[in-house]
Amino acid sequence: MEHSLPLISTLVIAFSLALVFGFLAERLFKAPPLVGYLLAGIAAGKYTPGGFADAALAQQLSEIGVMLLMFGVGLHFSVRDLMNVKGIAVPGAVLQMFIATLLGGLVAHFIWDWHWGDALVLGMCLSCASTVVLLKALEVRGILQSMDGQIAVGWLVVEDVATVLILVLLPPLAGLLGSDAAPGITGKDIAIQIAITIGNVIAFIAVMMLVGRRVLPWIMAQVARTGSRELFTLFVLAAAVGIAYGASAIFNVSFALGAFFAGMVMRESKFAHRAATESLPLQDAFSVLFFVGVGMLFDWHIIIEAPLSVLTVLLIIMLGKGLAAFGLVYVLRYPLHTAITVAASLAQIGEFSFILVGQAKGLGLATDYTVNLIVGAAILSIALNPVVFSFIPAIGRELTSRWAWARAAALREAPFERVSNETPAEKLHNQIVITGKSRLLPPLATELHKAGAAVVAIVQDHDLATELDKLDVTVIVGNPADPQAMVAAHLKNAGMLMILDNSTTSLRIAEAARAVKGDTPITIVAPDPGIWTDVPGIDGVRFVSSYERWLGTSNESPAEKISVDVNTAFAENAPIGTIINTKLAEATAREEERTENTEDKDRDETAAPEQASVSVPQSETTGVTPAAPSDASIELQASSAPSAEAVESVSLSEGSGAETAVPTEEKAAGETKDRPGIFSFLRRKQ
Repeated sequence: MEHSLPLISTLVIAFSLALVFGFLAERLFKAPPLVGYLLAGIAAGKYTPGGFADAALAQQLSEIGVMLLMFGVGLHFSVRDLMNVKGIAVPGAVLQMFIATLLGGLVAHFIWDWHWGDALVLGMCLSCASTVVLLKALEVRGILQSMDGQIAVGWLVVEDVATVLILVLLPPLAGLLGSDAAPGITGKDIAIQIAITIGNVIAFIAVMMLVGRRVLPWIMAQVARTGSRELFTLFVLAAAVGIAYGASAIFNVSFALGAFFAGMVMRESKFAHRAATESLPLQDAFSVLFFVGVGMLFDWHIIIEAPLSVLTVLLIIMLGKGLAAFGLVYVLRYPLHTAITVAASLAQIGEFSFILVGQAKGLGLATDYTVNLIVGAAILSIALNPVVFSFIPAIGRELTSRWAWARAAALREAPFERVSNETPAEKLHNQIVITGKSRLLPPLATELHKAGAAVVAIVQDHDLATELDKLDVTVIVGNPADPQAMVAAHLKNAGMLMILDNSTTSLRIAEAARAVKGDTPITIVAPDPGIWTDVPGIDGVRFVSSYERWLGTSNESPAEKISVDVNTAFAENAPIGTIINTKLAEATAREEERTENTEDKDRDETAAPEQASVSVPQSETTGVTPAAPSDASIELQASSAPSAEAVESVSLSEGSGAETAVPTEEKAAGETKDRPGIFSFLRRKQ
């Protein structure tokens, strides 16, 4: 069956093993699923005993994943974005590839005594990062649309073009590198090949910008108007794969570059977001096949036979390339967080390395040992890449705590990370730092700015940064959960941090803010407190309901109402919002309420005999039916009895001394039983 239906058997083996190993990696070992996908590929490969899948088919299927993934990236990446990062992506990528090639060549030649040609081929294979790994790493962390993410993608595009040039020039240069199978070549031939390759790339980009930019969005709109989801999905798939293949067949550029430009020109269509959504399941499925295909190439015996060599190559990839990228970004005067993010993104290798070493093997410039060395180091670098990303905050803190140059780099201004002329950075005082993914952020930041408040917005999305910048709002493009972003926003001088989010992300943002300034007033602006009802009391965190601002009879928008409240509170030097009613506070309040109720009950029982001796005989002797209680007495009795609402609320608005009840989840559900929360282990035992 495997031989008669190789495509089906390959898909069944790849998807089934990827599911099993990915699940085990995620649940049992708390590792990223891609580690499981790599292990699934090793299990399905020919070097592991048992049945195996077709490696050649797996590689072709993984190429489809690369096409779809790059097409999706292009749908979120405009020509303007690409031009914005050209100043760092072009010189950075070229120099980083040169340094990595030189480093790998020197190690192979002088330490392992390889021929210069073979050594330089190894270095070139180690110089180019994996498209899939880089994009997945950025997507998982939500920074693909940030300035750091766009720099990394632009860097990747330049590496792609450079790798295409290497693939074209390697056959004619093989003779100079020591290959016996390559024909002789002159300098004139090399110049012609370079000119042809660059001409092909320019011609392809020109066709896509002049023709594709007009034709493809129009075709997409016509297909969308049919109302058929199947046709729309089919168009997306045909455009991504078809243009990528056509670019490779006609212009000799890579599949990834062709698909990227196809997505980028279709970004002009109003249906671009729908296209990205429709192609997402296909991207995920075929990108899994990419990792499985990589694992299938790996001969695990190399780990036993030459562990030190594999470790050396891995160090070149992760430390050599990473430090080279970090140094280049730092020298080009970009912020510290950008340098660390780009370095982490590029500290791995993938598909281009396999293509390059495969071509070199055919030219006699690489052996099976070289192939296994590169594939083994690639798998380890891919598996360790998520770990590198997890250390980014710690690396930033360590660098800034030890060296002055790192602290200075952390305060550098990247594109949009600047302060307006009216409020220069060194004069910022009592400003409002606002962040979050809520749609309320742009209008609220604008209203606060119009009201005369100094506002600094921290956002990750580049388009949102552009929008706010046009509205003359100061913008920091970065991860608000990163303390370096808070430093760039001059949080130490801020009067308030407004977080337009109520999820666990807001908790991480608050922790980052407190790491920079321990007494920062924090205000959560959201429809409800969300995760904060499960968090033990944190000093200085208040809540403003954006939902309540939608209610009322005035024509003011929620942004205008909140802006008025903030400016009023600042003018009166009073806090805004209410202290969030956490479950820990509720438990304490209930225990105190029970104690008070018990004491009141004891007093009532003691006083009951006296009341009985006075009131009962009165009714019996007079024979008069007691009068119905008045409304006032009912209200008085109701006010003296502890209600469920009183139990489920706490005193708020400390600045004014008034008490405002904030209903909790238990009140809304009509329950008095305390439900377990995330931090339930901190509650008092009752």
